Amino acid sequence: MTNETNHVLGTRTLGTTSALTVSTMGLGCMGMSEFYGTGDEQQGIDTIHRALDLGVSFLDTADMYGPFTNERLVGKAVAGRRDAVQLATKFGNERKEDGTRVGINGSPEYVRSACDASLQRLGVDHIDLYYQHRVDKTVPIEETVGAMKELVEAGKVRHLGLSEASAETIRRAHAVHPITALQTEYSLFTRDLEDDILPVLRELGIGLVPYSPLGRGILTGAITRTDDLAENDSRRSPYFPRFSGEALDANLALVAQVREIAAGKGATPGQLALAWVLAQGDDVVPIPGTKRVKYLEENVGAAALTLTPEDLAALERAVPRGSVAGDRYGDMSTIDA
Repeated sequence: MTNETNHVLGTRTLGTTSALTVSTMGLGCMGMSEFYGTGDEQQGIDTIHRALDLGVSFLDTADMYGPFTNERLVGKAVAGRRDAVQLATKFGNERKEDGTRVGINGSPEYVRSACDASLQRLGVDHIDLYYQHRVDKTVPIEETVGAMKELVEAGKVRHLGLSEASAETIRRAHAVHPITALQTEYSLFTRDLEDDILPVLRELGIGLVPYSPLGRGILTGAITRTDDLAENDSRRSPYFPRFSGEALDANLALVAQVREIAAGKGATPGQLALAWVLAQGDDVVPIPGTKRVKYLEENVGAAALTLTPEDLAALERAVPRGSVAGDRYGDMSTIDA
């Protein structure tokens, strides 16, 4: 495994018109509270503290994670270290305290109330990067981003982002207020955005923040069968078709080829997969999620891995685009297209 302690994590800049400098790699905090098995708050806080010590200063959360508990966890973890952190959170996937999903909400009134609630839970006076988590197709994007722009003018938010937005939506949003970053799924296993979305981001000077850059963990090689996942892990559900039945078998065959290439580089398959994402451009900042220090350290080690053109070509052959079995979500209706 590439040793992260010998490598100082650098920085990258998201966006050009409204630029935000962040660590080369961020930390997705969602799994510390929900979705991937049972969370442990202290373990999550310890992982965030270790991340900050390693130079991972870009932390990603959302109000719906928990719901609401993940923002509180992140707030506790950054208390006393706020100036060392670039804090990103999201609104739009509306949930109740009991976890009930209300739906996608992009109304201006909700934008304002959601931001105030996030600030309170995080215990901070501003959010560095505020994303619309999913596009509300019943509200014109101009109205949603107009309300987000007001948050910038009020000093509550520094930079604006979108998540899982289409190329057209990105253009319309950017015309209202500069968009600093688009967060969307991107990895060796998910490359849909390369056709239409990535060219628009580069044309407009918008950074890319890939979530699930390890294919929801499958590219680490740690998952060899569905039973490896906890009973309450959402990846066992039909919501994630890539993790069950024949699709899982086909996808694990691809991971085996990634593992072989990684072994030749003295790296883990997860590190190689992350290095591939990092190699896609200096405007790309992945946010691998983990709730454990050991996996955090492994992920950070990927930044020290240099991939040659030959390495990149070998990975293209190992995981040809479109070779992954199963959709990334069982229900793709919330994805803006």
